[in-house]
Amino acid sequence: MADTAMSGSTSETESGAEGAEAEGLDRGGPGFPGGPLQTAVWRLRSRGCWADAAALLESRPGAAAALQRAALLVERCLFTENGWPEAEEALRGAEALAKDDDERGGAACERGHLAYAATVLGVRDRADEARSALGRAAALLHPDSPGRPLLDFRRGLVAEHISDSPQSARAAYRRAHAGATAHNKTLLLSFTWRHLAGLALREGELAEARHGFAESLRIREELGYLVGTAPALAALADAEPEPEASRLRAEASRLFHLLDGVPTWLAAQLPPPPPATA
Repeated sequence: MADTAMSGSTSETESGAEGAEAEGLDRGGPGFPGGPLQTAVWRLRSRGCWADAAALLESRPGAAAALQRAALLVERCLFTENGWPEAEEALRGAEALAKDDDERGGAACERGHLAYAATVLGVRDRADEARSALGRAAALLHPDSPGRPLLDFRRGLVAEHISDSPQSARAAYRRAHAGATAHNKTLLLSFTWRHLAGLALREGELAEARHGFAESLRIREELGYLVGTAPALAALADAEPEPEASRLRAEASRLFHLLDGVPTWLAAQLPPPPPATA
């Protein structure tokens, strides 16, 4: 199974891969204002069309476009467990174009994220590279940088799913949550809610877990982040009693199969599709 080696509930076992879902791109992307291009990129990305979204950015000049393109291709790896060489190539290109500390820090953050993802998805153990790259990003990014909340979140992922340090992870997720609120990074908030809820569930705090999972799902539905909605439904199901839990898993299964089995690591945790969907 392509996720963290932690044992326990579905929420615990799938959260390592779920948290690796390319949070590098909140709506608008790094370094880009809104506009028709970003709207088109978002629509493709939110439906799992990462290659098409990345293609829209291929001819755009500069480090910001290159980093956004790399982050899209990393996300494709994390959802499909394919495309790793293309993501590595795009990330090397972004690293080569980075000129200032903010750009270099953003590229290092993506490098750490890709290494973390390869580790938790069982592709190759790159835990040391993940820690090193995220540490480099921390040294480069100013404490008030818009990229800092994302970095805090990813350091939380490493603490939770590689270092097995839930206390450190919780502190990092809380910093990320506060930063995402301050910088209006709505999609990132769906991930911080999700992971704080996962830690609460591990400790038997069902009400807190249910609230966090519900907030994560609400945000994704409001943003139209379709490709991230099935994991959010499955996570909330772990904190709900029956029959609500079964209803949520059935809805997650419907979306999962509608998107052709993406994210791949969710397959083992969902019921088969109803006959009409199959």
